[in-house]
Amino acid sequence: MKPGEVFSKTMPFVWAKLLLGLAVVVISIVIFAILMGLAWLFKSDAAFVIMFFIWISATGVVNFILNHYLGYLIKAGHIAVITEAVTTGRVPANQMEYGKQMVKERFLTSNVYFAVDKLVSRAVRQIQRVIEKMGSVMDFIPGMDKIMKIAKMFIGIALGYIDECCLGYTFLNKGQSAFKSAADGVVIYAQNWQRLLKNAAKTTAIVVVLNVVITLVVFLIFGLVVNFFDFSGSVAQFVGFITFILAIFVALAVKKAFIDSYMMVEMMVSYMEVAPTTEITFDLYDKLCGWSSKFKQLFNKGQQESPTPQGAYAGSAQQGVTAPGTGQNPILCNNCGERNKMGMKFCGGCGKPLG
Repeated sequence: MKPGEVFSKTMPFVWAKLLLGLAVVVISIVIFAILMGLAWLFKSDAAFVIMFFIWISATGVVNFILNHYLGYLIKAGHIAVITEAVTTGRVPANQMEYGKQMVKERFLTSNVYFAVDKLVSRAVRQIQRVIEKMGSVMDFIPGMDKIMKIAKMFIGIALGYIDECCLGYTFLNKGQSAFKSAADGVVIYAQNWQRLLKNAAKTTAIVVVLNVVITLVVFLIFGLVVNFFDFSGSVAQFVGFITFILAIFVALAVKKAFIDSYMMVEMMVSYMEVAPTTEITFDLYDKLCGWSSKFKQLFNKGQQESPTPQGAYAGSAQQGVTAPGTGQNPILCNNCGERNKMGMKFCGGCGKPLG
């Protein structure tokens, strides 16, 4: 299933993200009206300034709460449905219910999902900084610093969606703990980073252009609305400034719902094309643990958790999915005891050489 088709068929999640973003804007407007009303009672410029900063802070709190407790879960459900669509070629009839059920089964509680998501995203950022430092050795070449800035911007945008891909791998690989699957997902990304970033080049350029277009369109609409009321003097300046801020909120909501969702689908399609067939043929676990303390923490949590019971594979047996290491003559790792498939040179559990 192509990215455009996956995106169009999972639109319920896109609309949910947009409604959540617009809800933040509406609540922000209500809070602003209340605070400005209080400031008007004092009839003091200082009161307006104080209420303005309280409004900005309150909006930030509302945005954090809604996105932390609802936005993350909507994103997780979207990732689960995208994974299903890409790997099976079908989209569940009731997407929202399916996504909710998959998140509940895979992570048990929202706190586990939050923990995995944070560790994966921070691990990817730390690995990104290592890659950027490697590129900095050429800064002595005239003009290379400008090229590197553009390259870092591109890598930053592309890697911003890798954590979603790694979380998608946790839904694909149900045979082990979420922490272990997420760590494996990061390793799979690291092993295929050239192909994934190459596939993201075109999409990243489109994202940059669309961000500019959407921002300009939103500002134009808000500007026309303000001009319609024909404010004058200091009132016009104040209203214009507030409108500018609200336009930013709306533009961010539209960007997060449509652009970020489409980019996530593009990256996940590329990732899921290589993830099921990728076998770790060299030791990346130790290297990534050295590069990123967060990856090491993610990896250690995966090792500490007990493996999924054998009965958990019963539901997948009819689809041809077998438990890792249950094939003929599995190779046992001397370091962690993981059962590995024949032909593997490095342990899928700890990354140590086998044999």
